[in-house]
Amino acid sequence: MPTNKKEGIIFTTLMCFLMVFGMSFYNLSLHGSLSISNLLFGLVPGFIVAFILDVFIVGIVAKKIAFNLPFINKTSKIQLILTISCLMVVGMVTFMSMFGMIFENGFNSISVANYSHTWIMNFIIALPYQLIIVGPFSRTILKKIQ
Repeated sequence: MPTNKKEGIIFTTLMCFLMVFGMSFYNLSLHGSLSISNLLFGLVPGFIVAFILDVFIVGIVAKKIAFNLPFINKTSKIQLILTISCLMVVGMVTFMSMFGMIFENGFNSISVANYSHTWIMNFIIALPYQLIIVGPFSRTILKKIQ
C-alpha cells in the first residue's frame, strides 16, 4: 500500500494503465477489432477517464466502504487489500463499461440489456485480472520503489 502522495500517484498510474490496457485488449479481442491502432486509440482516453474515476470517485468510495465494513479485520493487510481491490473492480467496471460503450458506439448503444451484458463480460475478466496479475505486480513494483 502506498505510504505517501508520490507513491500513491505511481501506484494508481500503474494500476490504471495495466487495467485499461488489459481490458482494452480483451474487449477489442472480444469484438474482433484488435489492432495496435485501435488499442492505442482507446488507451489514452480510457486511461484518463479511469485515472480520474480512481482518484476522485471510485477509490475514495471503495476505501470508505472497506474501512466501514463490520466484518473486515482492519489490522489484516490482506483482508483490506482484497476488499478494496474487489470494491474497486465493481466500481471501475460499472463506470468504465458505460464509458466503453459510449466511446465505441455513442449514446445510442446504451440499453439496460446491452449494459448488463457488457458489465458482466467485463467483470468476469477484470476481477481475476486485478486480483491475480495487476494487483500483485503493482504492489511488487511499489515495494521496489519504497
